[in-house]
Amino acid sequence: MMFRNSRSFIRNLKVLNPEKYVGIRSFSDTTELSYPQRIFSGIQPTGAVHLGNYLGAIQRWVDLQNSNHDVLYSIVDMHSITLPQDPKELKNNILEITATLLACGIDPEKSILFQQSTVPMHAELCWVLGCLTTMPRLGQLPQFKEKSAKVKDIPLGLYIYPVLQSADILLYKSTHVPVGEDQLQHLQLAQHLAKLFNNRFGETFPIPHAMINDDSSARIKSLRDTTKKMSKSDTDHKSRIELTDEPKVLLRKIKKAITDFTSEVTYAPVERPGVANLINIHSLLSGKSHHQICKDAEGLETAQYKMVVADVLIEKLSPIRNRLLDLRKEPQYLEEVLRKGGERARNLAIDCWHEVRDKVGFGDNLLVDRG
Repeated sequence: MMFRNSRSFIRNLKVLNPEKYVGIRSFSDTTELSYPQRIFSGIQPTGAVHLGNYLGAIQRWVDLQNSNHDVLYSIVDMHSITLPQDPKELKNNILEITATLLACGIDPEKSILFQQSTVPMHAELCWVLGCLTTMPRLGQLPQFKEKSAKVKDIPLGLYIYPVLQSADILLYKSTHVPVGEDQLQHLQLAQHLAKLFNNRFGETFPIPHAMINDDSSARIKSLRDTTKKMSKSDTDHKSRIELTDEPKVLLRKIKKAITDFTSEVTYAPVERPGVANLINIHSLLSGKSHHQICKDAEGLETAQYKMVVADVLIEKLSPIRNRLLDLRKEPQYLEEVLRKGGERARNLAIDCWHEVRDKVGFGDNLLVDRG
């Protein structure tokens, strides 16, 4: 099942307008322009996708796609090189994340799935926006502080990648962006740059809105330390469920998941975070409420309930895993999906880039290559 169901999922998202058009008032306040609703989101091709990625982002993407929204999903390979990457590994990871998204239900006929670096206007718009923002503005962003603390020599790309994120969003005149709370300040930068550009050069970009899932249970915690989010960077592999885990591995990880010494199954996120984390996983995968799960688990001890959760995980993830393994054997198909998606993305981007070029004074004499 999808994130409970598409309608309840949409209700849990802040700011998503159910209509197809979003009104954006111009800075003169004398007119109101309407932009078609368009959703943009991206994912980096680094590391294995885990259950937290799937429930927190990818399943949301599938729900939005299947609700007939205009959606673009980008494999943001340019962002991934802000820190050193092995070129061969990066190339493989791009195909791996493509296979993973398709296996999870992303349909390239219903959405635009593409590789960021195949649309050069991302970098070109990034330069224009970079000339509008300031170093103090970028230095305030928390993720730069966090990531730069881990490296001795800080690359420029790590500093300016939020500007590239803004270009990713604005290039397609996106009106909505699904984000986690840790990315809100980056979206605020995109909003700021859109307003700044519009004010200086004339109405060009809609002001993109954040789509934040109100359901706190969607934030899956580490199986080994519930004070942390489930993360692919955790050195303890038992802390996370990966989409490629075999059924026996899933069972072993759930058995090892930290809980407590109370035997009954109750939902108490503060008092019993480990058990609550398992109930959240169960709820998000099955569509059942926390109350219904606890009622169904009456008479079961926590150890027995873990087997129930493991069964739900195996039932849900095994088809994804099997499809992913099949897609790994079809690299040419994966490349073709990205090629076609890239063509569609470029056809959207080129019109916006022509408009930007003309307004900033470059002129509109760009040769058009629509793939």
